[in-house]
Amino acid sequence: MTPLAGAGLDTINRRIVGCQRCPRLRAYCARIAQEKKREFRAWEYWAKPVPGFGDPRARLLIVGLAPAAHGANRTGRMFTGDSSGAWLYGALHRFGFASAPTSTSRDDGLVLTDCYIAAAARCAPPDNKPTPVELSHCRPYLEAELAALRHMRVVLALGKVAHDAFLKAAGRATRARPRFAHAAEARLADGTMLVSSYHPSRQNTNTRRLTRAMWYRVFRRVRALLRLIG
Repeated sequence: MTPLAGAGLDTINRRIVGCQRCPRLRAYCARIAQEKKREFRAWEYWAKPVPGFGDPRARLLIVGLAPAAHGANRTGRMFTGDSSGAWLYGALHRFGFASAPTSTSRDDGLVLTDCYIAAAARCAPPDNKPTPVELSHCRPYLEAELAALRHMRVVLALGKVAHDAFLKAAGRATRARPRFAHAAEARLADGTMLVSSYHPSRQNTNTRRLTRAMWYRVFRRVRALLRLIG
């Protein structure tokens, strides 16, 4: 991969969309786009790696796991078109980061303010489980985004895979790195605050491992940290 050092977000996103480094994931995304889900038969699926989305001057970076097969793999925008996205954008709107509480397509007019969304993997993986090699192929994109988001002060990692992916991209892949736990916080050496949360997947929300009250407390804390940091 050609180095992305110093690249802007537009360049990074073009490189993400054109990436072909993981044959298993590219084949899976293409197959899902052909088979489709009955309720989305009329859609032309995006079926490419999904770029980041949000405010280039964001102080808050949200790192997710990967596009959902019939969510972002269909719509082409992170956390758009599935139940996890409904939870995320509802909270972002409630706490002043999003212009609307729902996200349905990449051209629905939604705008993020002071927030940028990325992911550990940029292609939808079978069973939502990218392999370690596939995650390593995506890591340079997250590394480049961290460098390009010069105003970033708080990172919200959604799930352990996202938590670990961020720390590796940030150069904190040591035994002393902060451990994942819901609502855990850690101040990194550069002053960035890392906040972790359970991912708002159906597996967590339907079982009430993650409740709406727990979810909102995380975002309330993120907003408070941004006020403290300034």
